[in-house]
Amino acid sequence: MFIYLSKKIGIPSETELHCVEWNHNTNFIAAGGTNGILKIVKLAPIETPGQGKATTTAKGRGDPKGLATPTNLSVNQNLEGHTGTVICASWNEMYQKLTTSDSNGLIIVWSLHNESWYEEMINNRNKSMVVGMAWSIDGSRIAIAYQDGQVIVGTMDGNRVWNKELPSQLAACCWTHDGSSLLFGLVDGEVHAYDSQGNFLQKLHMVALENVELETALAKDLRRDKIVSLRWWAPVPKTKYIESGSIQHRQTQMFNRPQGEGAAPRLPRQQTFDGVAEVRGDARPRLLIAYEHGVIQLMRNESDTNSILVRLPQMSISCAAWAPNGGFLSVTGQQMDLPQNDRNVVIFLTAYGQKLRLLKVQGISLTSCAWDPTGLRVALSVDSNIYFANIRPDYIWGYCSQTVVYAHETDRGEFRVVFFDTQQEEFYSKPVRFLEAITCFDEYCVIGSRAEDGHGSFLCQLCNGMGTPLDFKYTEVRPLNIAMNGVACVIASEDSFYIWHFNLPKKSSLNYISLQKPSTEQDIVHFLDGGPQNSFNPQRKKKANDGICSIAIADTYFIMATESGSLYKFALSDGTRLGKFPILANIEKMYFNCNYTKLAIVNHHANMRLFEVNDDAFSSIPGIERRDVWNLKWDHEKDDTMAVMEKTRLIVIRGKDTEEPVVSSGYIASFKGLTVRTVLVDQFLQHPDNPEKKFVIDIEVKALRDAKYLLDKMKVSEATAYIERNPHPRLWSLLAEVALNKSDLTTAEHAYVMLKDYHGLQFCKRAAKIDNPQIRQAEIYAHLGRLDEAEQLFMQADRRDLAIDMYKTYQDWFRILKILQTSSGPGDDALLRQIYDKLGDYFFERQKWQNAIPHYEQSKNMEQLFKCYLMLDDYNSLRHLATQLPDAHPLLIELAELFGNAGLCELSVENYLRCDRLNDALDICIQLNQWEKAVTLSRTHNLRDVDSLLGKYAEDLTGSNERTLAAVQLYRRAGRYLQAAKIVFEIADDERRRTASLLRLKKLYVLGALMIEEYHQQQRAKLAEAERKKDKNADEAKIALSGLLAEDISVNLEESRMIDNAWRGAEAYHFFMLAQRQLYRGNADAAMKTAYYLIDFDDILDSIEVYTLLALTSCVTKQFSVASRAFMKLDSLNELTEEEKDSYRKLAIKIFSKYPPTDTVPNMIGCINCDQSIPDYSNICPQCDIRIPMCVVTGKPLFDYQFWLCPNCKHRAYEQHIGNIKFCPLCHHEIA
Repeated sequence: MFIYLSKKIGIPSETELHCVEWNHNTNFIAAGGTNGILKIVKLAPIETPGQGKATTTAKGRGDPKGLATPTNLSVNQNLEGHTGTVICASWNEMYQKLTTSDSNGLIIVWSLHNESWYEEMINNRNKSMVVGMAWSIDGSRIAIAYQDGQVIVGTMDGNRVWNKELPSQLAACCWTHDGSSLLFGLVDGEVHAYDSQGNFLQKLHMVALENVELETALAKDLRRDKIVSLRWWAPVPKTKYIESGSIQHRQTQMFNRPQGEGAAPRLPRQQTFDGVAEVRGDARPRLLIAYEHGVIQLMRNESDTNSILVRLPQMSISCAAWAPNGGFLSVTGQQMDLPQNDRNVVIFLTAYGQKLRLLKVQGISLTSCAWDPTGLRVALSVDSNIYFANIRPDYIWGYCSQTVVYAHETDRGEFRVVFFDTQQEEFYSKPVRFLEAITCFDEYCVIGSRAEDGHGSFLCQLCNGMGTPLDFKYTEVRPLNIAMNGVACVIASEDSFYIWHFNLPKKSSLNYISLQKPSTEQDIVHFLDGGPQNSFNPQRKKKANDGICSIAIADTYFIMATESGSLYKFALSDGTRLGKFPILANIEKMYFNCNYTKLAIVNHHANMRLFEVNDDAFSSIPGIERRDVWNLKWDHEKDDTMAVMEKTRLIVIRGKDTEEPVVSSGYIASFKGLTVRTVLVDQFLQHPDNPEKKFVIDIEVKALRDAKYLLDKMKVSEATAYIERNPHPRLWSLLAEVALNKSDLTTAEHAYVMLKDYHGLQFCKRAAKIDNPQIRQAEIYAHLGRLDEAEQLFMQADRRDLAIDMYKTYQDWFRILKILQTSSGPGDDALLRQIYDKLGDYFFERQKWQNAIPHYEQSKNMEQLFKCYLMLDDYNSLRHLATQLPDAHPLLIELAELFGNAGLCELSVENYLRCDRLNDALDICIQLNQWEKAVTLSRTHNLRDVDSLLGKYAEDLTGSNERTLAAVQLYRRAGRYLQAAKIVFEIADDERRRTASLLRLKKLYVLGALMIEEYHQQQRAKLAEAERKKDKNADEAKIALSGLLAEDISVNLEESRMIDNAWRGAEAYHFFMLAQRQLYRGNADAAMKTAYYLIDFDDILDSIEVYTLLALTSCVTKQFSVASRAFMKLDSLNELTEEEKDSYRKLAIKIFSKYPPTDTVPNMIGCINCDQSIPDYSNICPQCDIRIPMCVVTGKPLFDYQFWLCPNCKHRAYEQHIGNIKFCPLCHHEIA
């Protein structure tokens, strides 16, 4: 952080200023002092011709922007009305009003009208002096504190809200951040809090009063308890009101636009001034109470019991103010232990009270200070003058290759690191928590942050210019200082350091000695005052007395400077200490030149000195010492040239000579090619999400400017002589370009010789042999990269081929395509295919697969089309691509493997067969459990025995019933439905013997029956295909009949019996559960008819359960004839014991002694075949022995001639009962 005085505004009278306040919305500055003086001024940039044009290269003297922009007073108005000394001023930021008060107690409110400030309201108590005025954050209320204890709170319109007389005299007042409370500073140093209605809330805990030094307390000239500043930080709101139609309105609109549209330029909640505004776990203080005797108390809120106390010894404080971002504060006053003329000082502190910088100001009295909206400038009231001090922070930023890297804080502890590519004008960003530091070298940067995943306390990431991490390292060393070269990075805290030999994706530069060490089990941390120590088992946490303040790295070693002025030299390979040298105290930065022979050092006071670097000493170079240096960079190519920033001037130093300064406020990013690249980091941070190339400014050194001037005047001979006196590759290159434009091949060849450019020399020789001047000039333009002009000349000379060859050299295939589309020539078809192929590669390399596809289709590049479709997961296009390929094409094998991996068996097999890869086709069928396809392939092409492999695989799956069901699925996929059904029926019979649940048994029997139905369909399909091959006119009836005969021939007796009885098990359990469900629902008649049908399944169901159910339901329905037969059957069952049989006999006697064994309500119905009357529950006609089908919905015999037939299981049901059912009750097939 560097601070310097930049401007001075004098008040033309013998007046001493007492207050100064800066409006953050409109940039007006109010200053008041003795004799009633009150002045309003405003600084505005001086309009210069051409200002506002966005140029990234500064011609000659550069483009002064930022703090270096010249300013003058656009407003300078004296306000009359006060007679006493103006001691207080307060801006209403929301409604743009100014309130001032003087020593006589007069208060005036000023407002803007017709571009001038006018008196709006006056108030005067005539009793006491005003010691504090403060507007609430919303601008609706103002609090006025008088010295005698009177407090008045009023509105913006002048109406009094309330007033109160406090019991103590007052010294200051302020609102809290939300306007809910008021804080009053008393003359005894206490601070009390009141609510917005004037009710007392609490007394703040003032640590500053409990720790007062005795000498200070007894001093007569300083009151220990006098409060000079009481301020609560809150973000400044944007104004709601401004006078419309005025110039001021138009100027102020830029401050009221949303962010990204020219919003008020403020630094964000910032992370760094010297890296000391660290992110801490506790909340940042917002309230400051400054005492005149040099003590400041910083509090997080009014109830904070752990406040921060800052002591500034021997200082008399006059004012303290928060920076706009709340991260820093400035303190003005007099340092009593300094000489009389040097006592006026401004001290800058962090929000946590850490001292950053001290600025001395000449004068007798320094009374007040105010920050500008950006936080980069401070206004100071000194005697009768307003001084302006510029601030140059040490931002966390860097520059690698062509990329600007900067960080901005998005939330508490949350940072976003932005990588802005200045060539492509694209930016990338990545989130980083608790950022510590950024350093860059060549094409890479290292980002240091606090780790949160437990691997180490801190994390360092090596990134490229796009922010992609290439390597990372966890360490216990806090990265307060980081330095890197092409092979290693040194990470240093206050008393220790760690050497990280990172890994790059390509070989390290040959300019560096390979220092890569073999990795060890534990990382080594080094200390200045001792040997190495294990990083993750530290035995010492004691802070060093002499801390590390700066580091610089060379090719094989690095140096560290300490606060006491010692310089340590260490080997980069293993951290061995090579020496210790006395140098300078309070070193801030150190910079090596390009060959590490000189060292530039900038100390805490912004003084720069140069040292000669030797193996055993650092010798001071006399005659080169600069002041007010806050940034510098050595020339990348010359070891005696550097660029330094002094205040707002960029100065190039060559040896002991200096060039004329150039106005600039940018940070130096690089110095090479006689061009100093500066970056307006302030602008990048004010617009962090909208970086622009205009924030990067290139400034040319004098030699380049002079050479360009001579060449622009076409004084080639003079320019050649000048460049020979001041040789540089950039100048010779410039001379060669100008000479080629003039077709002066001799001069161009001389320049290429000095550049040692073999390619340029060869071009000059080739161009000299071209007789046609038009073609020669076109070749020159092509060599210089002026392709449009070269193409125009080639086309005028009717040499389209040369234009095409030129664009081929530059890989500009789009331009070649345009030429071919606008003209024609021989060989265009082959060239077009090449162009489309190259254009497809262009989009493919940028991962724009969809854009690449049409170009590859034009070039018929099937391999690249395959890759594009694969990246897009477009399997339909891949299938279409396979049909376009000839048989045995190598790409078919890749497609087959891809389809197989995706589970697309049919497509995979088809492509394997086209490549004659039969075994691979069979393997993919087996892998995907497509056994039916595998069996077909095996039989068709006489491959290995799949049946045995299938049986072995199925055998491995057996064990438990659940595993055996997996074998059923395997057989089903292989088309072996009978084997699958057999296994299912075996499982069902096994579980039936173990009395499994009825529902599970039904499901198993249904599953087995469905396997049989699939077998029927398979056989019919095979036979239909065979019959149609024999007879194309074969009808469906003939095919069905042939199928039945074929089934009978192809199966054995056991399989035939299983096929015939496929649905018996399912029917048995279906009707058994149906009967019980009907009985429990109270429908005993339906339950009896269903139970009567269960007699046919006594070989599957338990006979006792069947006949007891029938006996029960028939008794309930008074069908005692049926009940009698049921009891007789129970009496004959061998499964019952004699005791059980005796019980059934007694029950039968009891029933039939009361009711005869005849049906009391016989319901008769005609047989569907012979029309003989039979009971409605009978399913067999005794006359014709026809079996009547059963309704699967009701369990009743089906006597209707029209009925519903399930298309899946072929079972029937009454049409009137199937209407409200969605699925077949037996097989659960969906009903259409």
